[in-house]
Amino acid sequence: MFRAIIASVVPAMALCGCSGNDEPDMPGNEVDGNGRFVFATTIEGSNGTAYDLITGESLDGGNLTTVDNGLLNPGATQWVFHNNYLYALSYNQGNAGTTRSYILGGNGEMEARDIEYRISRFSSYGTYNNDIITMSTGEGPASLADSHGYKPMTLLVTYLDVENETSRSNDTSTGAYSMENFLGNGEYVTLAGAEQSGSRLYCGAVPMGLSQYGVAYGNRKWVRPGFEHLVHDEAGGTGAGAYKAGELVGTQYPDECWVAIYDNENMTNPKLAKTDKISMPCGRFRSQYYQSVWAVDNGDVYVFSSSYAKTMSDAGQKTTLPAGVCRIPAGSDEFDDYYCNIEAQTPGGNRSFMRCWPAGGDCFLMIMYDRSLTEKNPVATELAVFDAASKKLTYVTGLPANVSSIGKTVFVQNGNVYIPVNVENEEPAIYAINTATAQAVRGVSIKANDITGFGYLNPVK
Repeated sequence: MFRAIIASVVPAMALCGCSGNDEPDMPGNEVDGNGRFVFATTIEGSNGTAYDLITGESLDGGNLTTVDNGLLNPGATQWVFHNNYLYALSYNQGNAGTTRSYILGGNGEMEARDIEYRISRFSSYGTYNNDIITMSTGEGPASLADSHGYKPMTLLVTYLDVENETSRSNDTSTGAYSMENFLGNGEYVTLAGAEQSGSRLYCGAVPMGLSQYGVAYGNRKWVRPGFEHLVHDEAGGTGAGAYKAGELVGTQYPDECWVAIYDNENMTNPKLAKTDKISMPCGRFRSQYYQSVWAVDNGDVYVFSSSYAKTMSDAGQKTTLPAGVCRIPAGSDEFDDYYCNIEAQTPGGNRSFMRCWPAGGDCFLMIMYDRSLTEKNPVATELAVFDAASKKLTYVTGLPANVSSIGKTVFVQNGNVYIPVNVENEEPAIYAINTATAQAVRGVSIKANDITGFGYLNPVK
């Protein structure tokens, strides 16, 4: 049960490396003129909040309205476009979330599909072949509890087959999906993102500390000397910060980065790649762990760390490493010697990022904080393009001054990466960012309060 390597799944400025017009469209649907761009919008009115899926023919200009247009829906935490299907993933703290999927009909109008799911609470997600995968780590079944009644932490994954409109989950009853002692140091982990490269699946392994099960194991053998004070004597906290008596919350090893490499979507028997050049492989906001492990066209996998462990209150749990990026070459089980200190290239040399995405070629688009994570209330409303080939970070110019938030999805086409930009007291718009110049140009705007997601769909027959 308590093993060193196990994993599981659960239900429910010229930047030469970035240019070119032959990059594939993202998230993988071919723009051939038969489909439509789809925008998930939020509209605040006197009668409350409404959510509308509207369509348009272009990202590069014009105005769209939600008035008498589109398909009203319940909204979503995250909109995922995959293989010409659109899934609305909803996150509920501690509870199952409701998920519905949508298609573009032959008449060019959005349509809701028949099945509605109740999927496990998730903290991250990804895709593999025909599946959308949602993941979180939670308590395993009572049958696997130790002599104290403590249940081992287990990875919970839901597989959503987008074409067949079905869902399935892993069997956690055998203990094969225990996340305890995942890295060999007693701590349990959660997985951040699921990135397919070839037939393999790469997931950031984020250490969470010691569960009740982990603290009690072997008469507290996994509690490091000097960290005993971090074991809670009583329960406390709320929401994502809640903890139980007997837990040690947060890793005792903040200056390490681990990636779990699976042979397929079954997510068993992973190989573990480790580097001590960067900290944990994810971005984070509250209980959400943002994917920062991404493959490029040649199969190389770039692993980014925002170094959010700098925000920990205990000195022993703070990372000393700056925000940066390393690489796992295509087909390899190990990191190579590639490294770039991203933080050093930011104003003041001390800023980090919240999220990042592939932006075509060897480039990535990053949402940057406006100050160090160690300062109060950092805000992530700036963008930058990172060229992995030249190891150069360039801040995006041309964005409006009154940005209130940046969108959660991107689309890559013809040397540009597109992303929603929501602004104060104005209509939100999609901005096209030229990855060779890091120059942003306003594209299509929408008469709504914000754009929560967008992508391209071809009609499903």
